[in-house]
Amino acid sequence: MGFWSKLIRRKSVEQLQSDAGASTDFRRTMGVWQLTAIGIGAIVGVGVFVLAPHEAALNAGPAVVISFLVAGIGSACAALSYAEFAGMIPVTGSAYTYGYAVLGELPAWIIGWDLLVEYALIVGVVAAGTSNYFQSLIADLTGLHLPIWLQGAYDPAHPDSGRVVNIIAVAVALGMAWIQIMRTEIGARLNTIVVTMKVIGVAIVIVAGAFYVHTSNWTPFIPPEVHDAAASGGSRYGWNGVLAAASIVFFAVFGYDTLTTAAEEAKNPQRDLPLAVVASLGISMLMYLAISLVLTGMVPYNGCVDPSQAAGHCSEMILASQAPVSAVFAARDLHWISAIIDIAAVCGIASVVFAFMLGAARIWFALSRDGLLPGWFAKSHPKYGTPYRPTMVLGVFTALAAGFLPIRELAELVNIGTLSAFILICSSVLILRVRRPDLERRFRTPALWLLAPLGVVFSLFLIIGWPWFENGEYHPIGGLDIVTIWRFVIWMAIGLVIYLAYGMRHSKVEEQNQGK
Repeated sequence: MGFWSKLIRRKSVEQLQSDAGASTDFRRTMGVWQLTAIGIGAIVGVGVFVLAPHEAALNAGPAVVISFLVAGIGSACAALSYAEFAGMIPVTGSAYTYGYAVLGELPAWIIGWDLLVEYALIVGVVAAGTSNYFQSLIADLTGLHLPIWLQGAYDPAHPDSGRVVNIIAVAVALGMAWIQIMRTEIGARLNTIVVTMKVIGVAIVIVAGAFYVHTSNWTPFIPPEVHDAAASGGSRYGWNGVLAAASIVFFAVFGYDTLTTAAEEAKNPQRDLPLAVVASLGISMLMYLAISLVLTGMVPYNGCVDPSQAAGHCSEMILASQAPVSAVFAARDLHWISAIIDIAAVCGIASVVFAFMLGAARIWFALSRDGLLPGWFAKSHPKYGTPYRPTMVLGVFTALAAGFLPIRELAELVNIGTLSAFILICSSVLILRVRRPDLERRFRTPALWLLAPLGVVFSLFLIIGWPWFENGEYHPIGGLDIVTIWRFVIWMAIGLVIYLAYGMRHSKVEEQNQGK
């Protein structure tokens, strides 16, 4: 087999379906509601309690609702493509496995390598996001505070803060790894309970906050553009700010793909996975839109924590504070609800950690089972039937990332990786419709020839922004920072080297071809 042929060798859909039916690596214990809870758990967390208020304050104002809609349209297109694949190829590995069936081994490796680091970084980012609300909860209940050096990671932007390590984030990452190593169904049941508590908590926040909304805070809905060299594209607010916020809040509107990595642990994957994908995104988007409207209606988007300061001239804005939802209610003298908010936030963010660690471990397992990474990792626990080796490594790695690294830049790197995977998934489902129209599809994406290309366009737009020239200079509207794009390119180059040096030669598909 020639070099190029090796790069595009594929697994047949029939082979993948057969492997899924015969696999005994995992125990099939999850129903549709547990899968949906994993999806909601992955989607709703930092977005509600951190990103939505922060982006309202820093970029979009009340129009952060539009930012969520823009990000949600692209995500919905990809979600429907995922649903079609999940009903057709119910195998651990999610987008990586789908890419193997349609695009070939090298594109599949790129997707798998991409998602492996993105999921791991999400665990680190989200575990770190748990800390502020957990500390707020401890303070509300006991009046105790952690030493400053244990409250958060060192941030070069604030070198005199005295912070060294985010000890709560470290504990969350390690604890979640331990839960997942024990029994997946125990973790899934616990996650379902936690997600239920989160949804109830968010609903209480929305309902209680709605009585304190002043519609005047929504005017102007899209604040006038303000030039700021520190902002994305050199300005904040206006349409540029709305679209820049869309690129950031995209972090909050994906996560349903994590439930497809548990395909081999689902009781009826071809029926339940598509239902869970669509349901989890739909429920989550309604929560995001409602919470964004309530928070920006309760306080001015540029309102100050210190009421003696004029709006827009704050030392710290309410919506940009460390625990912004709690700060909003405190600003309206609703201190009684703070404990509920903190409990909902801790539950919400912990469930995101659960979902993405589960997804990362199973993608790692799938890569190793296919020979593209060392087979030592493709061994399930002899007693618990879990992918314990990659889970252990991920627990340590994510604990270090969550404990010692600042959050925002990691979030942007996560977004570009996931958007890239969405581009490939939306393209793949189209290709397979043309190449294999005969395959049984338990779920068919409606208006696929419109929605899949739309998903590609939206994902590209959120990465590079809308092309725009002003005074002869190129100033894209929205999009991710160029530094983030280069970091992503470097990471993918490292992955290409690993594939060429190891994966290409140890591929199980290659061994099967040689055995024929």
